[in-house]
Amino acid sequence: MKTIDMTTGNASKKILLFSLPIFLGNVFQQIYGLSDAFVVGRFLGTAPMASIGASSALIIFINSILIGLCMGSGVLFSALYGSRCYEKLSSAISTSAIFILIMTCAISLLSALCLHPLLLLFQVPEEAMPLAKEYLLIILAGLPFMALYNIGAAIMRSIGDSKTPLFFLILASVINVAFDFILVLWIPMGVRGPALSTFAAQLLSGVPLCIYAIKKLDFLKLHLHFEKAMFRSVAQYSIMTSLQQSIMNFGILLVQGLVNSFGVVAMAAFSAGVRIDAFGYMPAQDFGNAFATYVAQNKGARKEERIRKGFRSAILCTTIFCFVITAAVWAFAPQLIAIFLPDDTAAIIVGAQYLRIEGAFYILIGYLFLYYALYRGLGHFRTSIVLTIISLGIRVCLSYLLVWLDFGLNSIWWSIPIGWAVADLAGYGRYRYLKQNKKILQEDR
Repeated sequence: MKTIDMTTGNASKKILLFSLPIFLGNVFQQIYGLSDAFVVGRFLGTAPMASIGASSALIIFINSILIGLCMGSGVLFSALYGSRCYEKLSSAISTSAIFILIMTCAISLLSALCLHPLLLLFQVPEEAMPLAKEYLLIILAGLPFMALYNIGAAIMRSIGDSKTPLFFLILASVINVAFDFILVLWIPMGVRGPALSTFAAQLLSGVPLCIYAIKKLDFLKLHLHFEKAMFRSVAQYSIMTSLQQSIMNFGILLVQGLVNSFGVVAMAAFSAGVRIDAFGYMPAQDFGNAFATYVAQNKGARKEERIRKGFRSAILCTTIFCFVITAAVWAFAPQLIAIFLPDDTAAIIVGAQYLRIEGAFYILIGYLFLYYALYRGLGHFRTSIVLTIISLGIRVCLSYLLVWLDFGLNSIWWSIPIGWAVADLAGYGRYRYLKQNKKILQEDR
């Protein structure tokens, strides 16, 4: 098993090599949503597309809680691996896995029982409600398998192996795309088809990856047991990261609710635009996630200067990524929206406006991803949460205020980069303070 040791060698090269499989994996993961949206938008129409869009906003929020738990645990794994504390690493992996799976099952069941109130909370129109429920109930049933994949991926990435999760994700994506077409065109199941495709993909990637990870980490002598002493550290890392991720996506859901109030055309356009966004700033986001592993390993090895050098390199790489993607999205915004909604001129116009306003500022979200990663890797979880609250708080409050003042739909789009910019300034100020006072390696107090 070939892994990447982040504590030695060229920082930029190590982060880039580690981030590339993560990026490719997320490309295939986005194919899940893109395939669903493509098939539904092309062959089922605008109303089902709007229903999928409204449903995906809620499932993204739920996923953010679970993915945040896995991301936080992965940072703890990386720090323990960097300090070569293998006994503690084994305990952390088993304790995290048990905790995350219990949380996943509880969230899935509770969400299914409260589905109607949740959809009402986010202003899903009455005409979209039946299809949204049909789609979501199947997706919720597959969440435990999605959690298994993310647990396995967190384990492998923490020790420097970002390629193995990619292989399983490619398999899952192929299954998802194939079943999307089979269960919509050949066996006409409506919105249940894409939902069942996603369920199958999660099952056939999550279970095999976890089995593979356990077999490959035989040097850790893994045993599935819950250790109360270790749970305190696991909870600090996983729950705090989950809180940050859920706050971020809860704000997105509130924006989705506001967009829903503008009708089905706005919903469909926003649904398509968000999916393009996911690709647009994916390189910066994945580079940030790789940087978090870099920071955590070097924190475990007590290499402060290497963290600072890596941060400078990460800023440069992110700047290049974002400028290239912004230019492409700006130039081809209508054509990108038309991939999903080829026959809806009104939705194409609205979606292109969204992309050209928000996409012009991808560099701001790119920097914010780096600040999130830096503070997550250092264990400064409260700082990450504060930055998230600043970004999302400004986005939500400003968008609702401007819509209330009758500035229209575009005011929602402008609120997004404004929130990013203010959070970036706060993140930079905190970094300067830590650096000047030599507190980079200190935990949050």
